[in-house]
Amino acid sequence: MQDVVTRHLLRFAGEEAGVRVEWSPSIAGDELEPVHPAVADYVLANSTQPDDLLRELVAETREATGGRAGMQISHDEGALLTMLVRLVGARTAVEVGTFTGYSAICIARGLAEGGRLLACDVSEEWTSIARGYWEKAGVADRIDLKIAPAIETLRALPEDFAVDFAFIDADKESYPAYYEALVSRLRPGGVIALDNVLRGGRVLDPAFADGQHATMRQLNAQIAADERVDAVMLPLRDGVTVIRKR
Repeated sequence: MQDVVTRHLLRFAGEEAGVRVEWSPSIAGDELEPVHPAVADYVLANSTQPDDLLRELVAETREATGGRAGMQISHDEGALLTMLVRLVGARTAVEVGTFTGYSAICIARGLAEGGRLLACDVSEEWTSIARGYWEKAGVADRIDLKIAPAIETLRALPEDFAVDFAFIDADKESYPAYYEALVSRLRPGGVIALDNVLRGGRVLDPAFADGQHATMRQLNAQIAADERVDAVMLPLRDGVTVIRKR
């Protein structure tokens, strides 16, 4: 097949075009490493380190949630969230997907004086851990937790509710709805960060056509073409897209 395609391409190009066809082996999406483990470890070692409270939360999350502990962001991503919130000067933040509260602490710590974070989740079990650590971290008074489907919470917000910063890290098939609900409320210069946009590299492989992979692939393309925003996709962990409203 490669030989047939090569001969056709060369014939269509013509002898004077100087075209050369080279083939590289295909790579399945589930065999990709968005970030090589050695690079990932180096990045972790050379980013701002988590304090004792965040380390304690990581340990308790691992003990309480078992295999689901991978849903928790890593400390380099947490440091990025705090930095973005501070750079934006955010006073109003929204988080879609709270889990045991690590990312909420990172966002709340970066808020300007008097700032508030609306945290959206559907699990009383996991967020009960979060509430305890928010108290320990001294940020509980900055966080409003809403236990309900996040899209219902977002759509019920007052029309004049303006968002400075948002973080989306929840069910992937609902990302387009979360994105649209938030970008329409984002103030000019405001920022949205989306987690897991690479899905372990599987978004690169059209063979992964199930709901979450197809949805993420389409959303990634939609954001890149969205004239309302500027966006950059970072190969951090499982991929983080940072979006700024124009």
